[in-house]
Amino acid sequence: MLLSGGVDSTTTLALAARQGFELYALTFRYGQRHEAEIDAARRVARAFRVAQHEIVAFDLRRFGGSALTDDIAVPKDRAPRDMAHGIPVTYVPARNTIFLSFALAWAEVLGASDIFVGVNAVDYSGYPDCRPEYIAAFQALADLATKAGVESRQRLRIHTPLISLSKKEIIETGLSLGIDYGLTTSCYDPSPAGEACGRCDACLLRLKGFAEAGARDPIRYRATAGVTP
Repeated sequence: MLLSGGVDSTTTLALAARQGFELYALTFRYGQRHEAEIDAARRVARAFRVAQHEIVAFDLRRFGGSALTDDIAVPKDRAPRDMAHGIPVTYVPARNTIFLSFALAWAEVLGASDIFVGVNAVDYSGYPDCRPEYIAAFQALADLATKAGVESRQRLRIHTPLISLSKKEIIETGLSLGIDYGLTTSCYDPSPAGEACGRCDACLLRLKGFAEAGARDPIRYRATAGVTP
């Protein structure tokens, strides 16, 4: 399970748990702006009692090219119509390809036949590596890329249970599974104390989802965000 500590990956983890899978979680410290999501991933992994949680470190700041890994301002207060068009500067080049490659390698070592990833192509920020056609292409690569696959000892399947759900539907699903979303974080630019900004694309999509689901978002937001706690 690719576990970022956000709403989507946590909901995906809960769905895998409900299906009876033994859970192995993989989180990345890739040079992102903050440690808040890694801390959240640890909390979620503990709550779900995963069999093993690996945090893999590498530094994409050496390449830059994203507001999450470079000296580029995180966009704030964007309207939904703006988020629906184009690829924002928070896109990290090839991030999901890198992440899934690590997952593929670990799955082969574990003898696991299933990788779960919480990508979503409805209420998302326009990232190209969250689309169904991208996942289908990586699935085709996975069928050819491992020794176990070539020797027909392992047919690995990539699961994307949230890919066609709205954020509202994702949150409703998670709440029905009893997820404590207070363990999670979504913000691209939290305060040093871990408070969400309430203004970046990730926060706005999250808040929209909770509002449409008629639920209170339990995480802390900055007092200046204009968000009702």
